[in-house]
Amino acid sequence: MPTPTITESNELAQLCQQLESAELIGIDTEFVSEDTFYPDLCLIQVSTQDHCTVIDAGAVQDVKPFWELLTQGDHVTILHAGREELNFIMRSVQSVPKRLFDVQIAAGFCSNEYPSAYGSVVSKFLGHKPAKGEQRTDWRKRPLTAAQINYALEDVRYLIPLYNQLVNLLTERDRLSWFEEEMDSWQAEVAQALDRRDWRRVSGIGKLGPRNLAIVRELWNWRYEEAIKRNQPQKRLLRDDLIVELAKRKVDNPDQIMAIRGMERSSVKRKANELAECVRRGLEAPPERMPRSPRKNIPPQHNLLGQFVAPALGTICRRAEIAASMAGTASDVRELVAHHLGYSQDQEKKLPTLASGWRSELIGSVIYELLDGKKSIRIANAKQPDPLVFEDAR
Repeated sequence: MPTPTITESNELAQLCQQLESAELIGIDTEFVSEDTFYPDLCLIQVSTQDHCTVIDAGAVQDVKPFWELLTQGDHVTILHAGREELNFIMRSVQSVPKRLFDVQIAAGFCSNEYPSAYGSVVSKFLGHKPAKGEQRTDWRKRPLTAAQINYALEDVRYLIPLYNQLVNLLTERDRLSWFEEEMDSWQAEVAQALDRRDWRRVSGIGKLGPRNLAIVRELWNWRYEEAIKRNQPQKRLLRDDLIVELAKRKVDNPDQIMAIRGMERSSVKRKANELAECVRRGLEAPPERMPRSPRKNIPPQHNLLGQFVAPALGTICRRAEIAASMAGTASDVRELVAHHLGYSQDQEKKLPTLASGWRSELIGSVIYELLDGKKSIRIANAKQPDPLVFEDAR
């Protein structure tokens, strides 16, 4: 195998050639994301069944051949919390590995903890404690010390042993198909989110009306494009709270915009005219292009029913030894209640999270029976860690 630290293109080519015959490939990355729109890739750590390697992405510069290798062949690519790794691959080669295995997700099907840090997963399932000490390293700086390289290698050293252990557990508990379903869903969500223009993620817009939301949408789209041009984080360019304030005030005068407290410290001092134009477009948007307010007309019993059946989620998951935080949230329960009782805004568009796939099999079906009066919840023993029981209604 190549040298443990790869800094040359020919060394990377040699590694890729060696990996062509590997059945299992573990990967991790070190990157810095505080100052750029897209994370700045610094290192790629790679493990096989008998070797660990670090690719110095800054020195090699073009690591596309490695990403291409991962998307070819029938090997299993193993990661932990691999969203950013998948993003790096998709941005580089517009494809994904055929067989992905995320040990964090797998661990969620075998324990009550999710999301678990890498060290916690290794400790729980392998009984080891990975080395710590370089969490705050600026991975852009060179040269790297031996301690930094060893720390980076620790992040892939246990991936293949974890894979073997977790596959055995998933198989024993008859959850491998659930895990594979979750991996497919997760991979699709990551791909959709890669360049999604999701302006509704702006915090603080919950009580805004349609006209205000139209302004938020225009300002968010401008910020997104400007951040890419400058290669800056979006919120460093223009904070969410300032977008919301501009939308509330509906002012399309550049001087009035720059008079808003906080704007003088933003990175857009010389862009007041463009911001004013965004507000103007929002104010002039025709009715058919107006966003719908996120506020919903729901009956008063909705929240009560959601609060009543929400404990079922945690109880079911604890007994199955599946992480409730991976299965769903209280919001997911309320969404299921709204859908089942027929007052969901997205009634015809998509099924709620808890009404499809393995979540429906494990959780949704029980909640439906509770809502339909076919099952009841009873406190069996208030002193027990898991005091609730589900019984057939009489």
